[in-house]
Amino acid sequence: GLALSAADCAVWDLKARRHALPLSRLLGTARQRVPVYGSGGFTTYDAERQHRQLAGWVHEEGIPRVKIKIGESSGNEVSRDLTRMTAARRTIGDDAELYVDANGAYQRKQAIRVARAAAELDVRWYEEPVSSDDLVGLGLVRDHVRPDVAAGEYGYDLVYFHRMAPYVDCLQIDVTRCGGISEFLRAAAVAEAAGLEVSAHCAPHQHLPVAAATPNLRHIEWFHDHVRIEATLFDGTVPATGGSAPVPLEDHGNGLTFRAERAEPYRVA
Repeated sequence: GLALSAADCAVWDLKARRHALPLSRLLGTARQRVPVYGSGGFTTYDAERQHRQLAGWVHEEGIPRVKIKIGESSGNEVSRDLTRMTAARRTIGDDAELYVDANGAYQRKQAIRVARAAAELDVRWYEEPVSSDDLVGLGLVRDHVRPDVAAGEYGYDLVYFHRMAPYVDCLQIDVTRCGGISEFLRAAAVAEAAGLEVSAHCAPHQHLPVAAATPNLRHIEWFHDHVRIEATLFDGTVPATGGSAPVPLEDHGNGLTFRAERAEPYRVA
């Protein structure tokens, strides 16, 4: 699945370059800027590091939606989860949206209890509150909490998204896993047929052209580590100032150029 995804993305990029077109134009641009949310807030961060990261996104870059990880120690540190959520809300203020990602760590009713305990924090996005393999559990949590429940990042085929659609509020799709750009568009169509929006998982610059061509896209995950790696190894990356990333509409292909000299120190023989 991963290899097929890489090959499919590469072939689409090659086709766009051969036709001297931006990839988003080849796919059919639906928007010229794509909304993003800042993603990081790992459980390993101390309070000061979490504050600096979230404050940077919201108060310096103007990104109005940010996500932190919860579900520490397989759901056995709920008190710290709630403390960090409270601190996150304090950092970002009342106007920015707060997202959380439990990475499937909670049990069904535990996930509901956590959401209710955090009700005053106005969490808008509850990612994988239970295992993404527990479709019934996702649906149960979705029906009993206020935030939107999201999952789907582990989808490797179209049937996966078809099965999951009835149990979530927003389907996540990862172009590096799902079968590439071709399957991303099909998965988004499955979601749209179910009345759902989709969100692109990680690898933000790889997603940018296909995200621009997806009418029912909600946002791209502006994942801290991936943004840093992409900006280090490629020319053509873009900022997300103001909460959206501009779609490359001038350069051919996906708009990125690999910087081999930057990658050389990381070469493995």
